[in-house]
Amino acid sequence: MRRDFPERSGSFPRLSSPVLQAACGLGTVVTAPDFAAAVPVHRGRFFGVPVRSRPIFTIFACMKLTFLGTGTSQGVPVIGCRCKVCTSADRRDNRLRTSAMVEACGVRMVIDAGPDFRCQMLRTGIRHLDAILLTHEHKDHIGGLDDVRAFNFVDYPPLVHKVDIYAAPHTIGVVRKDFDYAFAQDKYRGVPEIELHEIDIARPFRVGDVEIVPVSGHHSERFEVTGFRIGTLAYLTDFKTIEDAEAEKLRGTEVLVVNALRFAPHPSHFNLAEALALIRRVGPREAYITHMSHEIGLHAETEATLPPGVHLAYDGLEVEI
Repeated sequence: MRRDFPERSGSFPRLSSPVLQAACGLGTVVTAPDFAAAVPVHRGRFFGVPVRSRPIFTIFACMKLTFLGTGTSQGVPVIGCRCKVCTSADRRDNRLRTSAMVEACGVRMVIDAGPDFRCQMLRTGIRHLDAILLTHEHKDHIGGLDDVRAFNFVDYPPLVHKVDIYAAPHTIGVVRKDFDYAFAQDKYRGVPEIELHEIDIARPFRVGDVEIVPVSGHHSERFEVTGFRIGTLAYLTDFKTIEDAEAEKLRGTEVLVVNALRFAPHPSHFNLAEALALIRRVGPREAYITHMSHEIGLHAETEATLPPGVHLAYDGLEVEI
C-alpha cells in the first residue's frame, strides 16, 4: 500500500516488547527458497506456517517505509538550473537529498542524515528517533547529523536521550572526525548526544527487536557503501556494483529500493538500466528508484516507461510492507 504522509503526523507508538511480539507477529522466520509458497501476503500481514530451516531473515507484520528524500547530492531542483525538471510544478520532481525512515514494531530508524535532515524531520513531525543507519560518509548522507541534538531532549526531561548511529568502521571514523566536538571530553552545552556503533558487514545487527542485515557494495572501484536488509525490505543507495555473495542476501526481498542517478552511465552510481537489471535479478514484488538527479527526467514521463511493479520514489511517499 502506498500513500503520501501528511505534513505533520502523530508520534509512532512506543510499545513494550511482549505486546509488540503479540501484536506484530515479531520473530516469524522464513527461508528464501520457500518464501512465496510458505508465507502468503495480505496487506502487510503474513499468514501460514513458515519453514524454519536455515533462517535468513525475520518478517515484521507491521513495517512502514517513508521516503524522506529521493534526490542526489545536489537535490532537485539544482541551484541555477532552468531545465524542465528543475522548473516543474509537479511536487514529485522536487527531491531533497536521499534519506528514508523505517518503522518496524515500535522501532523508528532513519537511513542517512544529509543536509536536509532537519527539514525532513520537521515534515514528518516525529518526536522520537531510535537510530540512524548510515550507508557511507559522503556529506549528502551525514551532513545533517548535528541536528540529531533536537531528539536528545524532546520528551526526555531531565534525562538526555542519546541517538544510536550504526555504520561501517570507515564511516564511523569520518563521523568522529567531522563532528569531533560531539565526542570531546569537555563538551559544551547543546552538542549532539550520539552513540556510535561499528557494524560488521558480514554479520547482522539489531536495533531493539529489529534485526538488520548489512549488504555491501561499491560506490566506485575504491569506495564501499552499505545497504540494509530489514525483513522483506532491502534499501540500497549509491551502489555502482554488487558482488554475487552480497546480492544473495537480497533473495526473498518483497520491496527493493535501489538508486538510479540518470539514464546515461555514471562512474559511481547505477544508471536506470543498471538498476533495472538488479531488480530483475532480485525479483521483488515491488521496487522503488531513489537517489535521482534532474537527468532522470520528469517523474510522470519516466514513471510511465518503467516495467510493472517498478516505481520512481518521491519525497513523502509511504509504503506499508
